[in-house]
Amino acid sequence: MEAVTDAPVISPSPRLEPPPASMPETIVKVEGLTKRYDSLTAVDDISFHVSRGEIFGILGPNGAGKTTTLECIETLLAFDAGDVRVQGIDVRTDPLEVKRRIGVQLQSSAFFDRLSLNELLTVFGEIYGRRVDPASILDEVDLRAKLQSKVSELSGGQRQRFSIAAALVHDPPVLFLDEPTTGLDPQSRRHLWGVVRRIKTEGKTIVLTTHYMEEAEELCDRVAIMDHGCIVALAPPHELIARLLADGFRKERIERHANLEDVFLALTGHALRED
Repeated sequence: MEAVTDAPVISPSPRLEPPPASMPETIVKVEGLTKRYDSLTAVDDISFHVSRGEIFGILGPNGAGKTTTLECIETLLAFDAGDVRVQGIDVRTDPLEVKRRIGVQLQSSAFFDRLSLNELLTVFGEIYGRRVDPASILDEVDLRAKLQSKVSELSGGQRQRFSIAAALVHDPPVLFLDEPTTGLDPQSRRHLWGVVRRIKTEGKTIVLTTHYMEEAEELCDRVAIMDHGCIVALAPPHELIARLLADGFRKERIERHANLEDVFLALTGHALRED
């Protein structure tokens, strides 16, 4: 008998390639941002993006353009050139919509002296057309116990945390923090780091400026280092450190296993000193 030759040939199933990992959503997009004051270029043609759920740091010496950059994104300052968008909304053409989507904690904030924190947050909520629960908002920054206190009765660290609470009243997806721990003692500074981390876990995107390199290294997923209005480096902190070491950088003295701040915290404790 002849062998059957017309049996169907079954080809192997094609190998399916896994779908490409989805890119994180861009929440803040800055392209070619330029801001001039007469002959001074404070921000010089910078570009960067911030992804959803990221803590993005902007670092630099005084006068580098950090705060100016934030104020342009926040619609607080008109700029000369570039394109800035928050969740796809053009900062120039629709600033009111951008303001609805961002929370801003400023370096120096002024509040009504005669109102309690409870009353202030209620008023801020009404400004945004929202009924809010001040106690739950203060829980976010560990200030529920100060619900009936006035801002003048708060410590420096408490005021900083309340300014963040005020920025969270309308539940914005993006939060801007401008040097949030300046002037705070080590305990208050580290406690505020915990507050920022907790806000991130709720899915919010955070953009902050800071002078403290340890703070940036502890908190930020990526940092942009600015100097003379330009971004001179942009990457995760560990990558920037690795690049420097790969270039042959070595400290002149051996790094100690502890510093004076560690001594201070060991002697005085990590707990906040608050009434």
